[in-house]
Amino acid sequence: MERAVTRREFAAGIALTAKSYAQIRGANDRLRIGAVGCGGQGMAHLNTLVKMRESDNVEVVAVCDVYDKRADLGAKTTRARIVKDYRRILDDKDVDSVLIATPEHWHARMTIDAADARKHIYCEKPMTHTTDEAKKVAAKIRASGVKMQVGVQGMSDDSYETANRYFKDGTLGKVILAQIDYSRNHLGDFWAYPIEPDARPGENLDWKAWLGPAPKRPFDAARFFRWRHYWDYSGGIAADLFVHRVTRIIKSLGLTFPEFAAAAGGKFEFTSSAAEIPDTLNILLDYPGGLAVQLVSSQANERKIQHLLRGHKATLEFTDSGFTITPEQIYVNEVKPVEHHKTGAEALDLHHRNLCGAIRMNEALKCDVMLGYYGVVACAMGNASYRHRKYMKWDAAKERMVAC
Repeated sequence: MERAVTRREFAAGIALTAKSYAQIRGANDRLRIGAVGCGGQGMAHLNTLVKMRESDNVEVVAVCDVYDKRADLGAKTTRARIVKDYRRILDDKDVDSVLIATPEHWHARMTIDAADARKHIYCEKPMTHTTDEAKKVAAKIRASGVKMQVGVQGMSDDSYETANRYFKDGTLGKVILAQIDYSRNHLGDFWAYPIEPDARPGENLDWKAWLGPAPKRPFDAARFFRWRHYWDYSGGIAADLFVHRVTRIIKSLGLTFPEFAAAAGGKFEFTSSAAEIPDTLNILLDYPGGLAVQLVSSQANERKIQHLLRGHKATLEFTDSGFTITPEQIYVNEVKPVEHHKTGAEALDLHHRNLCGAIRMNEALKCDVMLGYYGVVACAMGNASYRHRKYMKWDAAKERMVAC
């Protein structure tokens, strides 16, 4: 005989709002994903998700791209249907989660729209194009209750959360400087991706939709295929590369917003490039409590520097296998050397699997919306300092950057 439902149980059932439903939907069923963006990084995600279909019970059911050639490739790879307007993916009640792998200038609007539609979100880095957008996205995600993973895949390597434990227990002493880099080299020009001659706006490419919230311009194939060269759509080295590195430091040291930023750089090697962004950029960030973070990069020399957390008592160095801790000579009797062998990796499948775990079992996200927010602010303040040749300050009360 079926038991009667008590008043308390009935009330609890009513309390199952859209917010809480969004958190548990797909707990026992296949997670259905809609993908927005089928370019280079988008296809890397789609190929990964196809491999995860059986092992992780996920399925890409819809793909969207403003360029038909890319949408066709995405559909062929996943066997998903093509959707012309990403908002129609959000209207689909059978879609649980959305992958956003578009140029940066679209991240904020698509993320907010997805949260309003109660879809969980995987958004490529950087989380947003501007700090104002990041502030709005953070507020929206917290209010909506959906799960959002930001695509800084290095956070699925346990080195940084483990380093944070040594930082908090005082092993390193007072950390006064962190340094990290992301450098590459190129022949001819940097990030000069091929321009496909068969892209025809108005026929197989929706240029107006691609521009979206960016300034309106006549079609320019270079801007479409080489969008990372232009400030309208990209934060250049800072947003494409440094965000991976500074997020590691932020996680390791439990940082939030920097207090000050200063940057230097320019188009030093590829001077004839059409790129508006620099090929060399270096950023210094001062954080509350007395800590400087140094970010080093050039697209014209790939020699790396050591990735270090410099403490008064010991130095932590990140390596390919994890990290080591080496005591300062004057503290060799107090601090013991440490060698950490990492688990996890900088990998798309691990980062997606973590999001699935967050949706199904409320697992902690490796790169949540606040970590995404802190990374955007660090990189955007560096870019603003470079572009305006001014020292930038973070107004903590209003959560905005201002020139000193």
